Amino acid sequence: MTAQAPVVTTPRVDTGRRLTFVRAVRSEWIKLSTLRSTWWSIAIAAVLTIGIAVLIAQAVDMPGFEPIQAVVMPIQFTMLLAGIIGAIAVTGEYSTGMIRSTLTADPIRGSVLLAKSVVLALFLFVSSLAIFGVAALAVSLVVAPRDQSIEWADPSASLLPIVVASLSMAVFALIGVAFGFILRSGAGAIAATVGLLFVLPVVANFFTLAGEAWAWVVDASAYLPVAAAQNVIVPGDGSALDEPVAYLTLGCWVVGGLLAAWAVLRTRDA
Repeated sequence: MTAQAPVVTTPRVDTGRRLTFVRAVRSEWIKLSTLRSTWWSIAIAAVLTIGIAVLIAQAVDMPGFEPIQAVVMPIQFTMLLAGIIGAIAVTGEYSTGMIRSTLTADPIRGSVLLAKSVVLALFLFVSSLAIFGVAALAVSLVVAPRDQSIEWADPSASLLPIVVASLSMAVFALIGVAFGFILRSGAGAIAATVGLLFVLPVVANFFTLAGEAWAWVVDASAYLPVAAAQNVIVPGDGSALDEPVAYLTLGCWVVGGLLAAWAVLRTRDA
């Protein structure tokens, strides 16, 4: 009777990578949640969103204007805060040298990028959802004396715009993350994020007065992140993009930006 060789089992690589990614997500959450700038930015976003929503609800009383529009319109200002939070979350590590410790703890650079993106996207989505919810309550109180209300019985006219606006805030944050990894400079990443989200749409609006020769600039501006977000938050017959195209546009900005960030992160030293 021959003795059988002992069976040696090795842990699965997939399990090890999954545990590493979970640890990376936990680490990114700790870093994000312990920054005072994160909570200051969210507090400012909350004050702006609720304050502007209330002011719009008080000032606008005209046929065809739905109260839910007042709730989501402040995103035109708070989008910058979302993008800046994303950019600072990355460039802050480069300025302090913490990025070396991060990449030492998790040498798989794609995992670092994914973990930071997931944490920031979920954080902005959840916090924005809460902020827009409070803004909706405040707007409801303002328009109640005028016998108006948000149509909560119709999710497409109430809950959906709030959810999509919160999703758009997550998209803007991921754009900031992408610029942060690509440029690795706080000032540069913030400037690029503000330029894409705010400056380019303003510049494109000037071309509406330039005649047919420059109409292509106006058409192209419909594919900017903010314009696409506006088309899906409160879609209408006059929207420049159909809803599926607008969602696809937002997805392309996120995927394209993160792929570019991944390529730069893989090829550059920390």
